[in-house]
Amino acid sequence: MTGAGERSFPVSWEQFHRDCRALAWRLAGKGPFRGIVSIARGGLVPAAIISRELDVRLIETVCISSYSHKNEQGDLVLLKEVTGELRGASGKGVLIVDDLVDTGRTAREVRAMLPDAHFATVYAKPLGRPLVDTYITEVSQDTWINFPWDLALQFSPPIREGGAS
Repeated sequence: MTGAGERSFPVSWEQFHRDCRALAWRLAGKGPFRGIVSIARGGLVPAAIISRELDVRLIETVCISSYSHKNEQGDLVLLKEVTGELRGASGKGVLIVDDLVDTGRTAREVRAMLPDAHFATVYAKPLGRPLVDTYITEVSQDTWINFPWDLALQFSPPIREGGAS
């Protein structure tokens, strides 16, 4: 869902999988990682792909809500903290994974929990980019990424009949 003046960037499952594998490729030389902390919900799918590619079996989640059901950013709400083995040692040897860093608000919150972890996202916007260590694709701040789990296949009329370009 894009607002006035926003660009839309639809990402298919195939493209997202390729981008996650490209991220894993970049991360391969930065480990080894003793575990992954996935920022739920967006980081769950890339964390699964990266954990397979890098053979990291220990996966933990941190759950932070910042978007309303209308895709508007609101206050950050910490729903679940990082627990267990990956919480200690300030995150040394831990990989934090998310789908996107946007304004950096969520990233700052998780960075404070695990300041020595390696932070990786598939996509990065300019305001949040300085907070991550590794990413694959930068998009403009005014771009709304439509992830594959937010899309549905449906008929699109031809442009000559008023369909979207």
